[in-house]
Amino acid sequence: MQAVPRTGVSPEEIAHFDALAADWWDPNGPMRPLHRMNPLRVEWVHAQVGRTVRWLDVGCGAGLAAESLARRGHDVTGVDAAGAAIAAARAHAEGLEVQLAYREGVAEDILAEGLRFPAISALEVIEHVPDPVAFLRTLAGLLEPGGKVFVSTLNRTRRSWLTAIAGAEYAMRLLPVGTHDWKKFLSPAELSTAARAVGLRTVAVVGMVPGPAGWRSSRDTSVNYIASFTNGA
Repeated sequence: MQAVPRTGVSPEEIAHFDALAADWWDPNGPMRPLHRMNPLRVEWVHAQVGRTVRWLDVGCGAGLAAESLARRGHDVTGVDAAGAAIAAARAHAEGLEVQLAYREGVAEDILAEGLRFPAISALEVIEHVPDPVAFLRTLAGLLEPGGKVFVSTLNRTRRSWLTAIAGAEYAMRLLPVGTHDWKKFLSPAELSTAARAVGLRTVAVVGMVPGPAGWRSSRDTSVNYIASFTNGA
């Protein structure tokens, strides 16, 4: 659901998310599901790190997660290939007294500069990239020794198709039609296998489910889930 990095990214994907930039921060707009989900995913990744660190948010879009992480004290760099989304992120963060910077570009640009981070997030991004293993390899290359990578995405199940595509996109119009391609969804096992192929070890996987009081963590990973990985012991 976020705008995506250029690990095989298509111009169509960038244009799709650029078109949503003006309404990204509207809690009742096209990014409404992200607004509802964001408190859970940010609190979960923050708790997994357990301290304030330099943080890279890849595919940050207009900054929902990046800004929330900065408000928790992290020194955050958000990067996204969608220029209009980055402009919206900068405008929303203007005047905030937090450590937060945005870059229009892709994760490979930062990797080429030799930068490394103790914490990296890519939230609702990997389901939009053509080559998940190549994408994870880039994230692994950006990680400091002993650091953590966080990935949230959608499982490829019948229930996820009914919920995220048939329901959210077509029936309830919670998301723009065409936001997701069910064939690109990854099961937790597939994501862990891809991470292992690039030298990352799975630390934790939890489901994310909506409820009347907001989204909560769950053992149910059949639709949305979030996982953490490390290159350490």
